[in-house]
Amino acid sequence: MTSLKRKERGFTIIELLIVIIVIGILATLVITTFSGIQRNARNRTREADINALHSQLEYYYGQNGNYPTLAELNDATWRSTNLKGLDSEALKDPQGSSATLVASPQADAYSYAVTPANCDNGSNGDCTAYVLTATYEGGNTFVKNSLN
Repeated sequence: MTSLKRKERGFTIIELLIVIIVIGILATLVITTFSGIQRNARNRTREADINALHSQLEYYYGQNGNYPTLAELNDATWRSTNLKGLDSEALKDPQGSSATLVASPQADAYSYAVTPANCDNGSNGDCTAYVLTATYEGGNTFVKNSLN
């Protein structure tokens, strides 16, 4: 005797929905993890840039007895003459658009503040200390102070 029942092949809607939900959860986990890894890599780049700049500034101080002003550091010609080991890309935040330092900490830019205020290594006195700051994604900061 032959059976009148036919075997149907395929997936039910419930099975398809379960598979779609599982794939969605996995995709969300992968995207979240990947964006966190990228953010951490950019923050490590910020630290490396600030450390490189710090080293060059301390070398300059050892040679000259003062630190450069913000205007001097932002002048490409001055940098190429006085800070030969510094790559100008080290002045640019990974998400910033300009390789220029700013006076106070802000997102997407590195800051360089010298003391005393208004020093110019001339008539207004020598710049005797500085604070370098990089703002992390997420709001925290990485700060490097002069050794003097």
